[in-house]
Amino acid sequence: MFTGAKYARSGDVNIAYQVVGDGAIDLILVLGWVSHLAYVWELPAMAAFLNRLASFSRLILFDKRGCGMSDRVHPLPTLEQRMDDVRAVLDAAGSQRAALLGISEGGVMSALFAATYPERSAGLIINGSYPSALRRPGYPWGITEDQFEERMRRVKDIWGKVAGMDRYAPSQVDKPEVAGWWTTFMQMGASPGDAEDLMRMNTLIDIRDILPAIRVPTLVIHARGDRIAPIEAGRYLADHIPNARFLQLDSADHWPYFVDADQVIGEVQEFLTGVRTGPPPDTMLATVLCTNVAQAGAHAIWLGDKRWNQLVDRHHSVVRTALSRYSGREIEAGEQGMTAVFDGTARAIRCALDVRDQLMRLGLRLRAGLHAGECEVGDGRPRGVALHVASGVMKAAQPGEVLVSGTVKDLVVGSGLEFADRGPRVFEGVPGSWTLFAAGPSQPPQVTQPARPAGSIELSRRERDVAQLLAQGLSNRAIAERLYLSERTIDNHVHHILDKLGFDSRVQVATWLARNEHSG
Repeated sequence: MFTGAKYARSGDVNIAYQVVGDGAIDLILVLGWVSHLAYVWELPAMAAFLNRLASFSRLILFDKRGCGMSDRVHPLPTLEQRMDDVRAVLDAAGSQRAALLGISEGGVMSALFAATYPERSAGLIINGSYPSALRRPGYPWGITEDQFEERMRRVKDIWGKVAGMDRYAPSQVDKPEVAGWWTTFMQMGASPGDAEDLMRMNTLIDIRDILPAIRVPTLVIHARGDRIAPIEAGRYLADHIPNARFLQLDSADHWPYFVDADQVIGEVQEFLTGVRTGPPPDTMLATVLCTNVAQAGAHAIWLGDKRWNQLVDRHHSVVRTALSRYSGREIEAGEQGMTAVFDGTARAIRCALDVRDQLMRLGLRLRAGLHAGECEVGDGRPRGVALHVASGVMKAAQPGEVLVSGTVKDLVVGSGLEFADRGPRVFEGVPGSWTLFAAGPSQPPQVTQPARPAGSIELSRRERDVAQLLAQGLSNRAIAERLYLSERTIDNHVHHILDKLGFDSRVQVATWLARNEHSG
């Protein structure tokens, strides 16, 4: 994950870098055309790829000068300057010798660095690269001059648009989230003008003559159907680098982060360490929390879009702060609630209770459901039956209630948490029945008096003052400031008003107040 950039000084230029993992061998990753040190982690498949590399290495990531979080420079740098940047990053990271993994255009610079600084290069891995992007005498696999000029004319027009996915990652063309990441990644990596200059520089490079000078162990990896760099370009690299090993991937993806990830990472690990481990398990045990704001639709209608959206933002902020405090991970967020996972069941329950109490101060009653079970992991996101059960538990909860499955209750024996039996439930599409329990002290307190028609209930003068301000859409804090009372006192008044009237939300209070004032 991205934990913040550090900066290496290369001459008078600042180069952003990050170190992940603590393996015995240093591995510096050199990405292609453009990059952005923080945003690479926003694509789940790429984050998983980087984390697996960091599981057996000390992985060093950086943005080349001219792109991402490093200094923009004009004119754009030469290859020699970019090699100096690699040395500066290695020095700043305390690395005397590292293996280089160059992807796409990054393979060109990595090869030149390994030839120039063999004493600092423990090995060289080149993925989806080429010695020359242009067609040249004795090298017929590049693009023609006319094709090159056509690309240069189009690059500014397509920058920041969904373009090229069918060439970079054909396996992902039906996944809009990948295309969305790619368009933002381009814009964060470089401006349209810089992108054009970088493409021109990268396309004009020719390193064929230096390949025989590379004397470090080399692995060349290339996809058979690569549409950015033809596989013949990869074979040329392997044929002309002494003792290089060539690995052909049976795909058409230029990027190795998707269908080829397991094979590429396995080969890289074995190449660098002599051993190979499999991918992480594709399932995990997790406690899933699903939340839902009671009467969300009525709130939205009553408050209007702008004020409701502001309240949603405050809701999300409360939940995310709590997730950070209790080590939860957000999976999905919507207007009416959130889904999150935890690796600790007691923490998940306490997080839900904390969120419920805080949201009550915003005038929102939360339904929360928790279940612990095995989740399938795809692209770093849990899914499966456990999420469906947690959602069902949440739907069975009353407003202001944190409901858990029996599985969750059994996992927190000795935690000090209290539970009240709510009986068995059957969830559609999920086999068996599930005994549910309410966690913690209920909020608001259970009404012990017999229920009466709301119209016959009288509020005290102070409660009516509070109810009128509720009807105006004020938060509990704003009401406290208006009435010169503490926020806790207002919280109690709101609880009592809702309990007296038998309502779930302040929207119902506003409706009741308007009806009674009109009838009066």
